[in-house]
Amino acid sequence: MNRVTAAGLRLRPTALPSHSNTTTSLPLQRTTGPPHTHQHHHRHQHHHHRQYATQNGQPSPSAPESRRRAVTPFNDDGHVPWTQLSASEKTGRAAQQTLNLGLVLAGLALTGGVGYVLYSEVFSPDSKTTYFNRAVDRIRRDARCVELLGDAKHMTAYGEETHNKWRRARPIASTVTKDGQGNEHLMIQFNVQGKKGAGRVNMHLIKRAGQHEYEYKYFFVDVRGHQRIYLENADASRAKKGEQKGFRMFGVNWS
Repeated sequence: MNRVTAAGLRLRPTALPSHSNTTTSLPLQRTTGPPHTHQHHHRHQHHHHRQYATQNGQPSPSAPESRRRAVTPFNDDGHVPWTQLSASEKTGRAAQQTLNLGLVLAGLALTGGVGYVLYSEVFSPDSKTTYFNRAVDRIRRDARCVELLGDAKHMTAYGEETHNKWRRARPIASTVTKDGQGNEHLMIQFNVQGKKGAGRVNMHLIKRAGQHEYEYKYFFVDVRGHQRIYLENADASRAKKGEQKGFRMFGVNWS
């Protein structure tokens, strides 16, 4: 519709935009957030990459080394390699190994010493125990000894008398000496007891220079109130052999 103003001018109507069909478009803006938020996100990604590298076998230079217990001579079990020990720990391990080696060597030496003593005193054919056992067997088989001491089954032999009557182990008296010619002398004394009586046994054996076995010089049993019983008498045997080789005439021994 045309409107007429007071001045007589005709105004042409203008079309106004409709609000129902009009949309207002605003410029799109990309929200990036505050600057510090963006930097934090970037650091998080960088830290993630560092952790990934560490998990793939490439440890971070700043990763802390695992701490272990200090190695001492008292707790060292050899688990820590030698190259990872400090100077003081290496000294402690060396001291421990030296001590262990010393204990092993001392044990071997002690075992060898005990074995030597047992062999020389008990098991060796030349030991005093061996000659003691042989002497007791000979006394039990000798008719003269059985007559004075009693039945051989009830004979007992023992070493020196002691003041302690409850002591069962009585040491056998023995001495070993060597003369100027290099001959070795073994003297043994012990006691023998039977149902009829008791006696004292004396033995003297000689191992001459260059020989490996002992030979009897004498071996006798003394029973109180009776004549001495000789089981070995080298001097008497030599004298007897000398008499058998010659004959006596006009008070002179002729060979």
